[in-house]
Amino acid sequence: MTALLLSLVIILGIVSIVQMLRVFDLSNAIKGTDEIHVNNQETNNIRWAFVVFFVGFFAFFIYLVAEFGDQLLPQSASAHGVDYDWLMNFNMLIITIVFVVTHTILMVFIVKYAKNVSPKATFVTHNNRLELIWTTTPAVVLTIIVIYGISTWNSMLMDKPEDSINIELYARQFDWTARYAGEDNILGKANFRMISATNALGIINSSTIDDRLNQYDDQIAELEASREKVFPGGVSDEEILDKIILVKKNRSAVLKYEEQSKNENFDVADDDILTKVEFHIPVNRSINFSIRSQDVLHSAYMPHFRAQMNAVPGVITNFYFTPIVTTKEMRKITGNPDFDYLLLCNKICGAAHYNMQMNIIVETEEEYNKWLLEQPKFNVAQAQ
Repeated sequence: MTALLLSLVIILGIVSIVQMLRVFDLSNAIKGTDEIHVNNQETNNIRWAFVVFFVGFFAFFIYLVAEFGDQLLPQSASAHGVDYDWLMNFNMLIITIVFVVTHTILMVFIVKYAKNVSPKATFVTHNNRLELIWTTTPAVVLTIIVIYGISTWNSMLMDKPEDSINIELYARQFDWTARYAGEDNILGKANFRMISATNALGIINSSTIDDRLNQYDDQIAELEASREKVFPGGVSDEEILDKIILVKKNRSAVLKYEEQSKNENFDVADDDILTKVEFHIPVNRSINFSIRSQDVLHSAYMPHFRAQMNAVPGVITNFYFTPIVTTKEMRKITGNPDFDYLLLCNKICGAAHYNMQMNIIVETEEEYNKWLLEQPKFNVAQAQ
């Protein structure tokens, strides 16, 4: 019924427009005028109507800036955030100037060069001075923006302090896991072939190597047993054989870790700490984030810290910053007693993308160390 009524309204609207056009044609025929012809009075009406429009347009723009300008970016809470905000504001200033100047010129041209009854055309091939101005001016402005932007970017990423705390952010559909490097400040190695129900991050140590080899052995045994239930040499049998080959390939890769463990200490992962729901960082300490993804492209986005870096499957990306405002201080600044910093996923990664967020608690170093001591080490959690 609703669709029928909507269709009738659309049809009536079209009929009304057609009838109005017919009335307009009949009116011109009675007056003996050409509908294409525009007299000076109509030109003046259109000209000043545009002036009124532009005045209202600029007034609305000023209102939006005054009312919502402070909501463009949240309060910065990182050391590099000040430089980032300066760069952002510098770009917005240039954009605003260009916006106002070009629209003002557009309004002036509409008023000054509106067509009259007896227009006189002017033949102009080119103007070297104007072409020089509109070519060099954007080039100079863009050069300044690029140099300023690269300088700011380098200051954010190129001078990582040696005493940075190493934390890994691990993304998968649809949650985050934070992994701390522990007392040695060295993150244990990880590999996707080590991922299992009991080792979601694929962390490598002597315990997880043994567990993973046993799991692969069990998988191979189950697959071999399943071959007895299908026709030998058939399609199903070939599919099972392909799976067995893949599992054996993965097992061989894990077996190499067992051999490497004789010369390389994989047990640096033992004191790593894994957390979900929220993670803590100390104020005024540089934090170096290593970012990984298990499945699809994610993006670690922490708006108050002016930090965003993609989480790419098969690649470790990095970002570091120094938090300068604790959670308690930000709650006072915002006037929101329930405020928490957030880690968000800024890439549409699937149906539950909206659920990929994690609270970040910024606190004093004493509070941070106390919280860290209360968290179970990776080897202890594995044993449980």
